Amino acid sequence: MRERPKSTTPVTDALRAAGEWNEAWTPIAALDSLWTEKFMAMGVHPMAAGVLDTKTIELIAIAVDASCTHLYAPGVRRHIGKALDLGVSPEQITAVLQMVSVLGIHSMSLGAPILHEEMARRTNAAAAQ
Repeated sequence: MRERPKSTTPVTDALRAAGEWNEAWTPIAALDSLWTEKFMAMGVHPMAAGVLDTKTIELIAIAVDASCTHLYAPGVRRHIGKALDLGVSPEQITAVLQMVSVLGIHSMSLGAPILHEEMARRTNAAAAQ
């Protein structure tokens, strides 16, 4: 009997088999499957290490996928579903979404001072005329 060759991308293969593969990663994997494998292994290591319980992992995954820098709706849906299956309450999920929403405040903390500076510059320019 011929032995099957060992996969060089076991983490990537497992993500696909579990239905947790983001199709946006497919072109990256096609360009460099080994780099993608290392990246995925780095990403799943904290979850596979057993340090955090599965409810906490799902809540963190919701926060990451729902954050303004990620906005990955399929992941938010998948992790909310898993969290609910594990007994996480809708109120707990809502609290996570509320906490992660403050990441967007950086847009205001960057933009508001610039707006004030520009308004002051225009006011000073108008007064100088």
